[in-house]
Amino acid sequence: MTAPGEATGDMPLTGHLAELRKRILYSLAAVLAGTVICLFFIQNLISLLTAPAGHLYFARPAEVFVIYMKTAVIAGFILASPVVFFQFWRFILPAMTDRERTWTILFVPLSVALFLGGIGFSYFFVMPQSLHFLMAFGGENFTPLLSMESYLEFVILMILPFGVMFNLPLLMMVLALAGLVKEKTLKRGRKFVILAAFILAAVITPTPDILTQSLLALPAVFFYEISLHVIGIMEKAHHRKES
Repeated sequence: MTAPGEATGDMPLTGHLAELRKRILYSLAAVLAGTVICLFFIQNLISLLTAPAGHLYFARPAEVFVIYMKTAVIAGFILASPVVFFQFWRFILPAMTDRERTWTILFVPLSVALFLGGIGFSYFFVMPQSLHFLMAFGGENFTPLLSMESYLEFVILMILPFGVMFNLPLLMMVLALAGLVKEKTLKRGRKFVILAAFILAAVITPTPDILTQSLLALPAVFFYEISLHVIGIMEKAHHRKES
C-alpha cells in the first residue's frame, strides 16, 4: 500500500492500462447517454446551430440523417463533458501526492467551465466573424449556397478547438505539479509558443483571414502567459514551505 502523502506512480503498466480503459469506457458511456438525450432535442439543436447561416440545402438522401447523428454526438459530448473531465482527472489523480490532490478539487468544475466558455466564445464571437468573411468573400459575382454537411464541419472546426485551448492553464498546472515543466523553461520557450500558436491557428481554422486566426492564437498566448504566472506563484509558495 502507498503511504499517506506519497504518489501512487509505482502502479505497473498493466494497472495503468486497465485504469485508462475503465476511464475511457465510463467517458464513452456518458457520451452515449448524452447523445441519446440530445436526439430528443435534435430539431432545436439544428435550429440553434444553423441560425447564423440561414437557409441550407442537402444533396444526398441520407445527408440529413447523418448530420443529425453527428450533431447529436457532438452535443452529447458537450453535455457529458463534466463526466469526461472527471474521468480524465480521476485517471491522473493517483500519480499525485495528497498535497497535490488538493489542487485537483477545483480542476473538474474549472475544466468544464473553461471548455464551455471556449465554445461559447467561439460560437458568439469567432464563428459569426468567420462566417461573415466567407459569405462576403465572393462579392456580387457569386451567390453563397451552403450545404448542411459543409456547414456542420465548419462549426465543429470553429468551436471545439476553443474549448480545448481554454483548458491550457489547467494542463500546464498539472505538468508543473508533476515536475515536468518549470517557470524558467516556459519563459525560455515563450517565443516558440507564440509562433506555434499562430501556425496551429492557421492550420485549424477553416478561414484564411488573419483576424479569425488571431482570435484563436491570441487567447492561446494569453492563457499560456496566465499558466506561466500561476506556475511561478506555485513554485514560490513551494519554496517558502520548504524553507
